[in-house]
Amino acid sequence: MAVKELDCLCEVCPVPLLKAMNELKKMKPGDILILHSDHSCVGISVQEWAQKNKYPVQVVEVEDGEWEVYIEKPKEE
Repeated sequence: MAVKELDCLCEVCPVPLLKAMNELKKMKPGDILILHSDHSCVGISVQEWAQKNKYPVQVVEVEDGEWEVYIEKPKEE
């Protein structure tokens, strides 16, 4: 399992989601992508996308106004 971090601070939707989708294509099943953001809408849009596409996701507010979004690339069926 590999962990990749993606700095999306100061970027608004849909840019962080598009970057995450692109990065996840390059990753292996079981790998974790940590997306850093300072816009609450990013966590919401990534969660909605992840749930629709069956990606495990967790959003954590690490500081006031800054979030980490953990996205796991699902195991292939």
